[in-house]
Order: sequence, then structure tokens, then C-alpha cells
Amino acid sequence: MTTFDGKVMVTGGAGYIGSHAVLALLDAGYQVVVVDNLVTGFDWAVDGRAAFVNIAVEDAGIRDVIREHNVRAIMHFAGSVVVPESVSDPLKYYRNNTAATRSLIESAVAEGVPHFIFSSTAATYGTPERVPIAEGDPKAPINPYGMSKLMTEFMLRDVSAAHPMNHCCLRYFNVAGADPEGRSGQSTIGATHLIKIAVEAATGKRDSVGVFGTDFDTRDGTGVRDYIHVSDLAEAHVAALKLLIDQPQESHVLNCGYGRGFSVLEVLDAVDRVTNLTIERKLQGRRPGDPAELVADNSAILKTIDWAPKRDNLEGIVRDALAWERKLAERQG
Repeated sequence: MTTFDGKVMVTGGAGYIGSHAVLALLDAGYQVVVVDNLVTGFDWAVDGRAAFVNIAVEDAGIRDVIREHNVRAIMHFAGSVVVPESVSDPLKYYRNNTAATRSLIESAVAEGVPHFIFSSTAATYGTPERVPIAEGDPKAPINPYGMSKLMTEFMLRDVSAAHPMNHCCLRYFNVAGADPEGRSGQSTIGATHLIKIAVEAATGKRDSVGVFGTDFDTRDGTGVRDYIHVSDLAEAHVAALKLLIDQPQESHVLNCGYGRGFSVLEVLDAVDRVTNLTIERKLQGRRPGDPAELVADNSAILKTIDWAPKRDNLEGIVRDALAWERKLAERQG
């Protein structure tokens, strides 16, 4: 096994998924430096075992951070993630996701960083031709968010062919839940994720939950998504890093999901069961571009890295998300 002597730099490590990756890395014994400009992240979300630098990834000073902390791998989570906003403000997404990442990759190459793990998305597939979706299926993003991420995948492919840096792009499906130990969770104001919205309703932050589309060709007419627990996802990043370290000539693109989906109504039913409440549902029309079903073919990730889901249970995901929402309410007073 190849040794790893240095730190892992986690960009966006004060955000939702990034903070969980930091926990997983630290728990696995890695040294970590978090880079975040705190536009959407929270400094209190950064575990005290990690170093923290308040800087944007496109800042020229990022090279000094890489050098001073002996960064030998980068996990890149920083960026903008709201799909409807990407449609109304595409240039923001091409700046924050594509251009900023290009700058970060350039800094990584200049400083000789050998490993790069990228937070990609199932939005790269657009409206899938089949479900479950495999990595080799057509990539046809239907919004600037998905396109901005796909452009980064292309950049990493080309850079790895030209320079001594391998990479792994992890295409997330629907990330949900919170650290089971209550150390982190989704804290973003105005989040658009269904389970986050539902537990906000359960704790009195919202009056109801909108159900967008009831006439899809699915088992109950509502959209079906593959929900993965954020802590499982974080552990997949650590396993992917181990693979990059052990096989420095190889790069990978892998779906991150459980390979099965739940409809909007099934998720809300699970929230009702966990909370012993009845969340009010407001049935509305479809949102433009929403596919009926997005479910991962996860066979590649199960074969490629030393990882298997530990928290593949919808009610468990809801329970962890609810516990975090209650903790957040106490913090916010």
C-alpha cells in the first residue's frame, strides 16, 4: 500500500457535505486543512481537529495554503448548488463552479498535488434515458448547474492525462441526513432538499411541504429519487482517496447512491412515521426539467472502492436529519 504523507485539503469544508467529509477523514486518521470563504458555510461546522483557512479557492493565496500545509490531496466541495438559481443566474454557476475550479486545479498542478476528488452530481445526466443510471450513460445536463459540474469533469480528465495527478469524480444522487453523532448536518438557510424541508416542517419552521408534480409515470405519481445518507457519502470519499493513493495511475468516475429510490410521498410518509405527526402537503404542478425518476446504478462504486453503505434506511436518514434540525433550532435560539 502506498503511504500518504501530508494533509488533505477540503474546500467547502464548512458546508453540509464538506463538513461530513472532514469528520470522516479525521476519524480515519488523516490530517485536514479546511478551505472555505464562509459565503454559505459556517465556521462552527469545522471540526476543531482540522486547520481552517478563510479563503476562496480561486484566490492566488491558495497556492501558499497548499505549500504551507503540505497538501497532497484535495477534496473539492466548494461551489453553488441550487438548480433553479443556476437557470436564472447561469454566469454565477459558471464562475463559482467551473471557472473557480479551473483556478483551483491550476494551483494544484503548480504545487504538485497528486490526488483530486471532485464533488460531482447526477445532474450531469440530465433526463435519463433509463433507470437505474450507469456512469457510461449519456451526459446531457438540462441546467447550468449540471453543465458546470460536467465541464469540471472534462477538465479533470484532460489534466490527469497531461500531468501527474489522478482524480475521482463522485456523482451524487440525493444527499440527506446528518452525522449520527450530531456533530454536523445541513444548516443552510433556504435549503431546497426534500428531507431537509420536511424536517423543518416537522419542527415548526415551515407550515407545509410542496409536492411538485403528481402525474409522473411512477408508482404514486410523484418523483422518485435515490437518497444517500451524507455520512455514507463522506466515507465513500475517504475510500476513494485510498484508491487514488494506492493506484496513482488510475482515475475514476463513480455514481454515489444506493440503487433504489423513494417517491416524494413515500419520503413524507416516513417523516410522518418518525415524528408521529402529519406534515401538510401542498400538491403543485411539476417544476420545469424535473425528471420522473433518478436512481443510481451503484454497481461500479461497490466494485471499485472499499465501501458499502452502512445507513441505507430511509427512516434512519430522516431520524438523523430530524435530530440535527432540533439541535440547530436550539443553537439558533
